[in-house]
Amino acid sequence: MKSNYFAAVMIASLMAGSALAAPPDRPALPSDAVPYVVDHPGRTNSLIDMRFLLDGPAGKYGFLSVKDGHFRFPNGQRFKCWGVNITGWELGSALLPPHREAEIYAESLARLGVNCVRLHFLDMRKDQRVIDGDGGKGTVPPITHTPSGLIDSRYDDSRHFDPDQVDRLHYLFAQFKQRGIYVDFNLNVGRTWKAGDGVPDHDLIGVAKGVTYFGPELVALQKEYARRLLGLRNPYTGMRYADDPAVAIVEIVNENSLLEFWQRGWLRGERAPGGANLQLDLTPHYARILTDRYNDWLAQNRKPAELVHLRTLAGIGPGPAIPFLRRGDFRDAPKERFRAEIEFLTSVEIDFQQDMARFLREEVGVKSIIMPTADHTYFIAGQPMMRSSAKFDVMDSHVYWQHPAIYGHRSDPMVNRPDLSIPVKLARTAMTGRAFTVSEVNHPYPSDYGAEMIPTLAAYAALQDWDGIFFYTFEAKLLDKATPVIGDHFDITQDPVKIAQLPVGAMLFLRGDVAPARTVVQRNYSTDQIDEAARMPRALQPYFTPGFPMTLPLVHGSRAGCLDCASVPAPSMPLANPILSDTGELSWRVEPQGGVISVDTPCSQALVGFARAAGTATTHLSADIGNDFAAITLSALDGKPLRTADRMLLTATAKAGNSGQAWNDRHAMLDIWGTAPTWIEPVRGWLTLRDLDGALAVTATPLDGAGKPNGPDIRARMLENGWEIPVGTPAATSYLVRIAR
Repeated sequence: MKSNYFAAVMIASLMAGSALAAPPDRPALPSDAVPYVVDHPGRTNSLIDMRFLLDGPAGKYGFLSVKDGHFRFPNGQRFKCWGVNITGWELGSALLPPHREAEIYAESLARLGVNCVRLHFLDMRKDQRVIDGDGGKGTVPPITHTPSGLIDSRYDDSRHFDPDQVDRLHYLFAQFKQRGIYVDFNLNVGRTWKAGDGVPDHDLIGVAKGVTYFGPELVALQKEYARRLLGLRNPYTGMRYADDPAVAIVEIVNENSLLEFWQRGWLRGERAPGGANLQLDLTPHYARILTDRYNDWLAQNRKPAELVHLRTLAGIGPGPAIPFLRRGDFRDAPKERFRAEIEFLTSVEIDFQQDMARFLREEVGVKSIIMPTADHTYFIAGQPMMRSSAKFDVMDSHVYWQHPAIYGHRSDPMVNRPDLSIPVKLARTAMTGRAFTVSEVNHPYPSDYGAEMIPTLAAYAALQDWDGIFFYTFEAKLLDKATPVIGDHFDITQDPVKIAQLPVGAMLFLRGDVAPARTVVQRNYSTDQIDEAARMPRALQPYFTPGFPMTLPLVHGSRAGCLDCASVPAPSMPLANPILSDTGELSWRVEPQGGVISVDTPCSQALVGFARAAGTATTHLSADIGNDFAAITLSALDGKPLRTADRMLLTATAKAGNSGQAWNDRHAMLDIWGTAPTWIEPVRGWLTLRDLDGALAVTATPLDGAGKPNGPDIRARMLENGWEIPVGTPAATSYLVRIAR
């Protein structure tokens, strides 16, 4: 018997592109929408297969390291990650799927061009259930955590691994490795603590971010977990994870910085049973530990007269410990007191991260790249945290366009705000001489403009010559439980637009279709600049560098050069519209009707945004469409320039959603989340492929959610200015284009 998943896929596929009315019990679709379902199990033998970009098995060339500021194999060959996070939040999903699903999704990801995965939340309990949402109103989907991490829930501690989950991890890893997909292991992500762990205030500290840097019991437990996880021997590969070159990266902590806690006012020490417990704060126990450690540090790093002066500034006499400033006091705090706290907290971060790195190298035997944490909060300055991260060979960032947790009116197009776009925010953390990765990024659902994310980020990440992108997130669906629906804000697994664009991004970024910037502009920061950035207002985000042109990363390469050194003046850059990259390949134009990004390279081209604007075209692609907003890409599949290519991938994407979903009046969130099947707004109209040398005939095969034919071939019509392809009927997000010469 076919599973519910397969049945739903078949029904939706039959309906796609048809004019049949929906059955009475099927939720309503928007008037311009057509059911369209991603079918991962059916992707075998897809006409779109990006496995030529992968080089398996993973690890065949030895361990990756960072040389000359980039990931390289021992033979000097460059390596870049085009990846996804692997999680299991939704009901019907699993971070560690059964063997059959592990095979299906590893194969599907490989065919989509994914060559790296970030295994996220492994340190959670197997049956840990997290219920979130809005009490069933439908605005936010209730998240019910299904069997997920490695921690065995049968014990009164978090120190035992569940044998079945360990086996699933081993098998999943082996499937990835076989296909040339590298793995990033997170160590401390979502682990919660139980009485048997012996952790003070275990029931109050949640995942204990911040505290993990200095709580002695927590530091010891993190080392124990790392030793156990990376010391596991995988029976399907025959290797310990610490010895396996298919492990590209080991991350020490996820989105966790003590300096962030300080900058956001979370060192108050007021978290207590029955208390207000506002946001993330320390309990009195941990506040005392940190304050005592601070005063011991002051005694060793400040002269007696300086200590007396600090006490005077803090308004206390001899005896009591000098307390930490609160965020509300930052603006007017004396420089001596402000700098002492930054220096101390930086030293705590450095000591913990360096000790963990030493432990991983010397006691566990880890040979992979080690990453400390990620810059992830763009409304506070990142320079203070960079001091500790810069002790490593790789810098990392996370960013989301209008994250649902911190935005009100959310459905705004990024193409209209180049100055605050995803590439601009991310560029602040890249440093000269170090690799740079983005281990979490997304344009969260719901949005009318999600189609803009992947081609935009892939193009500008290539311009910046970054080393890795991991989209958050991908969830393997359990075949007997899942339905084809976009289940939460971040899961792209069933998003018919983002899945269609993964192969495009792989070619833009992995294959290097977009060239790196010709000029790299370097920002150097003095000690005063770094310290003062920590108390600048949010209005100066994301760079907290007065005078720095916000759109510079859309033109040139942008890197921080050195910290605590002689600063350099902010570069001047005239305002321009369009904003042109110094390579001439990328253009970002904002007009009254909306923004549009053009990518114009020999092997890949794109129009992203309000592409109906007059004069919007690239060398080989123009659009005459009825959609206000769309992302249209054209890439050569045979590695030739588009001018002479014989096979191309054409994608035409716009809106996507769930059946029956409904926005609230503010268009900030859904009043009704919706159900299966997913739908697309087809891009309807005519796309013209221009300047195809020697072309005698052009055909386009519309593809379904499995990457297989969704209707008869479309014969392009030869016009004076190129070959015109009618698109939209049948509905499709992707087309395989063949050129006869």
